[in-house]
Amino acid sequence: MPRIPPLDRSDLGDFDPFFKIIEEMMGFVPNSMLTMGRWPELLQAFNGLAGVIQGGATIERELIQLVAFVSSNASGCRYCQAHTSHGAEKAGVALEKIDAAFEFETSDLFSAAERAALRLARDSSLVPSAVEDAHFEDLRAHYTEREIIELVAVISLFGWLNRWNDTMGTTLEQGPLQFGRENLASHGWDAGKHRDR
Repeated sequence: MPRIPPLDRSDLGDFDPFFKIIEEMMGFVPNSMLTMGRWPELLQAFNGLAGVIQGGATIERELIQLVAFVSSNASGCRYCQAHTSHGAEKAGVALEKIDAAFEFETSDLFSAAERAALRLARDSSLVPSAVEDAHFEDLRAHYTEREIIELVAVISLFGWLNRWNDTMGTTLEQGPLQFGRENLASHGWDAGKHRDR
């Protein structure tokens, strides 16, 4: 059971145009947004921030999803691990690469550029103040300053979502739940660790 239940989508009619866009992208409206709807101004602000970060980025969607996945994994958020890995697959990332994201430092499936981005995602999600200049030196070898800003924005957005969903006990939707059970269990992902029931 979620700690605060989400509203029904019909209770948030003003957000229907946005929800239609989300539904087209994800296949559903996340329960996290339906809970945020209890404070409509928060949901509006979140929609704006998330829309800019995920819709306005110049880096490819596959990398955005992998960065979000590694960040959520480092933070330990089961809800967002399921969402972002499922989102990575929908963005065209092969299941083999999603599986290898747990070992991105040593997997041949990742380029040096991807490793630099995923290293930042992992390390800043564990302890932001532990990020060092060396992280940015590695990033600058592959990304523009704008792209680095985009990577940090994705990590920061998911830092917020990781805390929101685990604290609220957000119920995981069926699609990501099934994906997690089928593809993340071998890495210790457990549907019982979040409130999916």
